[in-house]
Parts: sequence; structure tokens; C-alpha cells
Amino acid sequence: MDLKTLNKFLQEHFPQGDQYGVLESVEDGSAEMRLPVDDQHLRPGGTVSGPAMMGLADVAMYAALLTRIGPVALAVTTSLNINFLRKPSPEADLIATARLLKCGKRLAVGEVYLSSAGEEEIVAHATLTYSIPDNRG
Repeated sequence: MDLKTLNKFLQEHFPQGDQYGVLESVEDGSAEMRLPVDDQHLRPGGTVSGPAMMGLADVAMYAALLTRIGPVALAVTTSLNINFLRKPSPEADLIATARLLKCGKRLAVGEVYLSSAGEEEIVAHATLTYSIPDNRG
């Protein structure tokens, strides 16, 4: 699926996904998303919340998976592990770079790197497993 087709699919089947960021680019088995950080994403102390980062990572990996398997609405997360490495900047967008590591018939495994826009160092690393339905519907 290309960027235009994938964005249309997500809008039709997962419209609430917009709250987790904007899909900016896709290639076979990879995707990049951007979360414009604002007050709703911040915890006390001015750090981006864990749930905001986890949501961004999850949707980015879903997009990366769909570039490989096509429009499968019922592919679902079965595992998400995230390591928070450093505090993201509350003044910068959060960037998620997702890539598939393995895509089988029933399961797919991938990783997501999160970073603050304009910064080289990653702020979090997530690994995810997705279940792919038999009927791919």
C-alpha cells in the first residue's frame, strides 16, 4: 500500500488513529509517523507521556505491516514492549520510524524507534508483534 491508499484506509477503518500522529511516509515494510506534541501529551514535569509514545509506536507499526500485507483491518497487536531511554523534548514533534523484522502467515514482528524532531538520539525503542487473521479481512 502506498501513502495515499494507506491514509485513506486508516481514515475509513481507524479514524481515531489521527490522535496518535500523522503518517508521513511508507515503503515496503516500513513507515514514518509524526506526533505534533502539545499539552494533551505531556505529564507533569513536561515530559511526553508513555501512553502517547506507545500509541504512536503502535500505529506506526500497524502502518508498516499494512504496506506488506495490504488492507487487513483485523490485524491486531499481540505484544508491545517499549524501553524509554531519555526524556523527549516537549517542544518538538515526536518521530516514529517503524520497520518489520519478520512477516509470516500469522504473526509479524517489528521495531519502532522514537525520537524528538531535530535530535539524533532516540528517546524510546519498541518491539511489537501483530497477529494476522486467517481470512485477512
